[in-house]
Amino acid sequence: MTLQASKLTSPTPLIELQHIIKEYRLGGETLQALKSVSLTVNKGDFMCIIGPSGSGKSTLMNVVGCLDSPTSGSYWLNGEDVTRLSDNRLAEIRNEKIGFIFQGFNLLSKLNAMENVELPLIYRGVPSKQRHQLAIEALEKVGLGDRIHHRPAELSGGQQQRVAIARALAGNPPILLADEPTGALDTKTSREVMELINQLNAMGHCIVLITHDPEVSEQAKRIVRIHDGQLSEQGGGGL
Repeated sequence: MTLQASKLTSPTPLIELQHIIKEYRLGGETLQALKSVSLTVNKGDFMCIIGPSGSGKSTLMNVVGCLDSPTSGSYWLNGEDVTRLSDNRLAEIRNEKIGFIFQGFNLLSKLNAMENVELPLIYRGVPSKQRHQLAIEALEKVGLGDRIHHRPAELSGGQQQRVAIARALAGNPPILLADEPTGALDTKTSREVMELINQLNAMGHCIVLITHDPEVSEQAKRIVRIHDGQLSEQGGGGL
């Protein structure tokens, strides 16, 4: 088989970073937060990016999540070059292709669980009836079908994170990007949330999870360590 034919039959990665550099200007100095980072993530992957504070993992998450643009290099997301797109187009891509799960849940206190889950669908222009159905299905998927009318203050920390996961799932994006999803939870609840994330991966969802916790990272299929803005991969544990 020729190289050209091989490329034609190879699946397109969901995420492909090529020689990404991210620099910041601090005073009169230039800080290089990411140093020629290259990374490929495929459909069905469960990848954990682990590193200490200041290692560059938050910068990497912002680039992968299209929240920030690299200084140089290229980034292909689900087959589309997103490196130099407008802010409006990047916002559309975040809404359509990436489900975000944050450490602090980021739920709106005045809205109930279903209304919180509906928010990204509203921005996408999904009709009301379809939006309600998708939100209910997502909450049922995370085991909160009986909590759809509860507000965040009426839910435990673990339940709030499940609402946040349901919100990420509702639009059926190809990628779930989780930033320290267990960081605000106790040990027992953290394990329950990680069991749910593993179940979602088993259903076919691609997971990219960022953490500083080795116990969390060991559950991923792939573990990528970041240190001083550079990556090294060591395989993975998995359940």
